[in-house]
Amino acid sequence: METGKEAAKVIEAGQVYLGIEFGSTRIKAVLTDKDGKVLATGGHGWENRLENGIWTYSEEDIFSGLRDCYQSLAKDVKAQYGIPLKKIAAMGVSAMMHGYLPFDKDGRLLVPFRTWRNTMTEEAAEKLTGVFSYNIPQRWSIAHLYQAILNGEEHVKEIAYFTTLAGYVHQKLTGEKVLGVGDASGMFPIDTATGDYDEKMLAAFEKLIADKHYSWCLRDILPKVLPAGEKAGVLTKEGAALLDPSGELEAGCPFCPPEGDAGTGMAATNCVRIRTGNVSAGTSIFAMAVLDHPLRQVHPEIDMVTTPSGAPVAMVHCNNCTSDLNAWVSLFGQALQAFGMTPDSNDLYGTLYRKALEGDPDCGGLLAYNYFSGEHVTGFEEGRPLFVRRPDSRFTLANFMRVHLYTSLGALKTGMDILMNEENVSLENIMGHGGLFKTEGVGQRIVAAAMHTPVTCMETAGEGGPWGMALLACYMMQRTAGESLEDYLSNRVFQICQSTTMQPDETDIKGFDAFMNRYAKGLSIEKAAIEAL
Repeated sequence: METGKEAAKVIEAGQVYLGIEFGSTRIKAVLTDKDGKVLATGGHGWENRLENGIWTYSEEDIFSGLRDCYQSLAKDVKAQYGIPLKKIAAMGVSAMMHGYLPFDKDGRLLVPFRTWRNTMTEEAAEKLTGVFSYNIPQRWSIAHLYQAILNGEEHVKEIAYFTTLAGYVHQKLTGEKVLGVGDASGMFPIDTATGDYDEKMLAAFEKLIADKHYSWCLRDILPKVLPAGEKAGVLTKEGAALLDPSGELEAGCPFCPPEGDAGTGMAATNCVRIRTGNVSAGTSIFAMAVLDHPLRQVHPEIDMVTTPSGAPVAMVHCNNCTSDLNAWVSLFGQALQAFGMTPDSNDLYGTLYRKALEGDPDCGGLLAYNYFSGEHVTGFEEGRPLFVRRPDSRFTLANFMRVHLYTSLGALKTGMDILMNEENVSLENIMGHGGLFKTEGVGQRIVAAAMHTPVTCMETAGEGGPWGMALLACYMMQRTAGESLEDYLSNRVFQICQSTTMQPDETDIKGFDAFMNRYAKGLSIEKAAIEAL
């Protein structure tokens, strides 16, 4: 273990690695040493906006948030070690996957950023899925592009380039229009044999839009695809000034390929080998399974993406996870403030989450839906957060918290049942990371019950994404000739990581299954609420 003085020397020498991830509600930064040990962290809270029916973040939100996050990290370095952060050995940027950011030849953003959360691309997604014989979810970048074409949007003819949020930030910092293969696989299907966009599907798309006579072809406006370990540019002087207006940060830092939050989650949980899986649970939730055999059929509920090194992955991605749960926790916090008490946020969450474990295994008959937005897995284009109970339900605080933890996994469970029951995908263990797992033993226990599978959490579970990005930066600089990402993570990083594994409890399994029966039957209530409100 490094002492504070040893860590200070490492930072002063610039032998540190930085990962920055744009999550849905928080931008996070993690600074590590060459072994992946966390030396400092930073963060910035932000929220998406619903503007003109579209979920978005403004350009100002993106880059002011980036600067504030970095400043928070730099302050943490100074507070802990008494020195400024001037030099970084390597870094990388990751972000929520998918979405739509189109630019003209002058680099001007043509329409406000359309995030993964938008569900207005149903027509495009269905048509592309049919043409490709490959599931194209509504949130994918190509679905957004094709929907804009179908809608006759004027900006389409001006497109010179489009990318994801991670790709955009990376371009602003380095000048390079590239994307890691994992993030690219959420823009357009990847041929895992070549590690590049699928040529047959590219040709099929060009044929589909041939009558439009655009000046561009799809391949030319997509980012270049790079696997983990490749160099993806360096921090320019303009990029350094954008990141750190104080001028302390030196330019020239190498960048690894920008990735999506799915890829960083896999890296952060050492889930890049076949038959490994992970669950990332925060504002949205997704589960990943690295496949050892191809799926037998196309499922609209299942995304096909890749690991950061290009291996095939089946993903169940759901729009809604903890937003409604967070809203209720906030309400309880407001109630306490009304009584003159101001609880620490971690204490508030921890107390209420642990209270859930005292509840009935089936939540006492309570029912809730966490749908802030639409949920494609269960067939909803819009959402209405709901709490419902029968007069004879056991309405206690413990059951109330338990049902909101359960429902945060409801859509995910629906999709995972397809993967595991219909496609016979087997996972020996699931790694958990993200905010849902911050309270020790709670989220882990609930997910184990939902998935009927042991769940392992590492000490880094609460901040997996930016740490995973930092690990990808470490891998780029430190890998030996022929060393795979899988071997690097297993042999050099995770041998020294502390972890806990929780087996599924049979009583919890039965209780969660009972809740899911209620959840499936009650979807008509959610539908009625959308129609009425």
